[in-house]
Amino acid sequence: MKFTLSWLKDHLDTSATLDDILVALTDLGHEVEEVENPEDRLGAFRICRVIEAVQHPNADRLRVCRVATWPNGPEGAMEEVQVVCGAPNARTGLVGVFAPTGTHVPGTGVDLKPGNIRGVDSNGMLCSERELELSDDHNGIIDLPEDAPVGVRFIDYKGINDPMIYVKITPNRPDGLGVRGLARDLAARGLGTLKPLEIPAITGSFASPIGVKIDESLKAKGCPLFAGRTIRGVKNGPSPDWMQARLKAIGLRPISALVDITNYFTFGLNRPLHVFDVAKVQGDLRIHPAQGGEELLALDGKTYVLKPGMMLISDDAQPESLAGIMGGELSGCTDETTDVFLESAFWDPITIATTGRALRINSDARYRFERGVDPAFTLPGLDLATQMILDLCGGAASEMVVDGAVPDTARSYRFNPARVESLVGMEIPEATQRATLEALGFTLTGDQAAPPSWRPDVQGEADLVEEVARIASLSKLVGKPMARALPGVPKPILTPMQTREKAARRSIASLGYNECVTYSFIDKAGAEAFGGGADAVRVDNPISSEMSHLRPDLLPGLLRAAARNQARGFMDLALFEVGPVFAGGEPGEQTTVATGLLIGATSPRDPYGSRRPAARS
Repeated sequence: MKFTLSWLKDHLDTSATLDDILVALTDLGHEVEEVENPEDRLGAFRICRVIEAVQHPNADRLRVCRVATWPNGPEGAMEEVQVVCGAPNARTGLVGVFAPTGTHVPGTGVDLKPGNIRGVDSNGMLCSERELELSDDHNGIIDLPEDAPVGVRFIDYKGINDPMIYVKITPNRPDGLGVRGLARDLAARGLGTLKPLEIPAITGSFASPIGVKIDESLKAKGCPLFAGRTIRGVKNGPSPDWMQARLKAIGLRPISALVDITNYFTFGLNRPLHVFDVAKVQGDLRIHPAQGGEELLALDGKTYVLKPGMMLISDDAQPESLAGIMGGELSGCTDETTDVFLESAFWDPITIATTGRALRINSDARYRFERGVDPAFTLPGLDLATQMILDLCGGAASEMVVDGAVPDTARSYRFNPARVESLVGMEIPEATQRATLEALGFTLTGDQAAPPSWRPDVQGEADLVEEVARIASLSKLVGKPMARALPGVPKPILTPMQTREKAARRSIASLGYNECVTYSFIDKAGAEAFGGGADAVRVDNPISSEMSHLRPDLLPGLLRAAARNQARGFMDLALFEVGPVFAGGEPGEQTTVATGLLIGATSPRDPYGSRRPAARS
């Protein structure tokens, strides 16, 4: 899950530092995997002004620039620096971007040092966009407007000082796959206040020309709820710069305003959506199981052949989308799209996971639906996305068309404040526990706590305890020694037989033997060779034919171990085992014995002739 700091602050009113947020996220169970902070790469680049640019005395294509810089910010003192620049647009009065000596230039990988270029000293650099990795443009240095604030960091002026944070979300926490879910956890920890999410009331001005219908076989499980509305007269162009910047920061390629809005909701509110081009849809949309053999050209450019039972969204003519996983290319939106059908649905996680694995499709929608999105947010999410489309693309919205109903996820569990101390060992006041659960969206009524619809992972009383302890921080646990059951010296724990076994192992090992641990099961022929193999010690459901009977002696296992070692070139062996043998199938017919085996010679070859064959025992 990737997001930016400004994106998080859209949902969380906080003054916490980036480091505080990163520490809290990991402590809350959302492990921070990576942080890309533009300040680390571009924080040293500041806006400057060229006081004078004159021709280099010894080079036709170079200019010597007197540059006014403010290394300590606009409130600090101005320092004049001489820079030799080869950009064709270097001129007197230019407002640009300056990098002082010692700065690492990311676009070139060079650390700036004081230099002398054709007899003229140069300290620092006037930078192009390519050198700051903002674009591939290196035809000239950055030329800013005259009113650009000199001395200000360039990333602050450009609005690109927005760290990207990548956290690992555990499979049981689907609410963490949206920025708002992470903001809710941080607010519960005390790092700020969760901002309210206002749901607009969308009044349709006309009836949707496209209807929706869920096949009766899917309403119970596969697709309990499917909704959408038509939006006419939209203008599909590039999305706003702020949206493109956030999508690029998390590794997504901006495509168009309509597509970018659906991606924005997927990551921001954990609400995957899809838009159909109305001009390419014939009739109504039907959600149904595939018969098998249908083909769909998906948005990734690949054609998939569906198996029976996979869920499809089809119009009156053909399949248009692989439900909950990926849309179809044929009904996708383009720059010429003017009318769209915006879809929001709730899909069964198991069905989505099964289909995705069978077709080997990985998508952001599948990743979320197979873990479980908030079913109660299906219709509010549609209204929010509709409002954003109207704001950014214009148009008019139709009435909402809905089939199915929001699944009932209501449940409650006993809330016992004392369980936190008995299960976790933390003393947390009851009022704090209640405030924690309420901040996470739980509804408390008396001694009952009802989880919110976006928390399918909460399935019992112990989960309530986990939430309280997680928000309080398990790092606050203090190690305490366990109390003795009785005063004085405790009684021995080992039984007399265990003590004798331990003594036997140590004694035989001190003689130079290596201990083996072999299976208690052997084949029938091996058991019969040592007086066993009767039906009383036969295993009813053996792992293999070589483990069909309980062993009557330890020697069969030791001999096989010795044979395997000799087959690999280890000819001199001293092996032993202490373990159970079985004379019958009753409890009293099991005994513990110790057996040793010597094979080969007693020692390695030496000049004194002490090597001799081992006596077998």
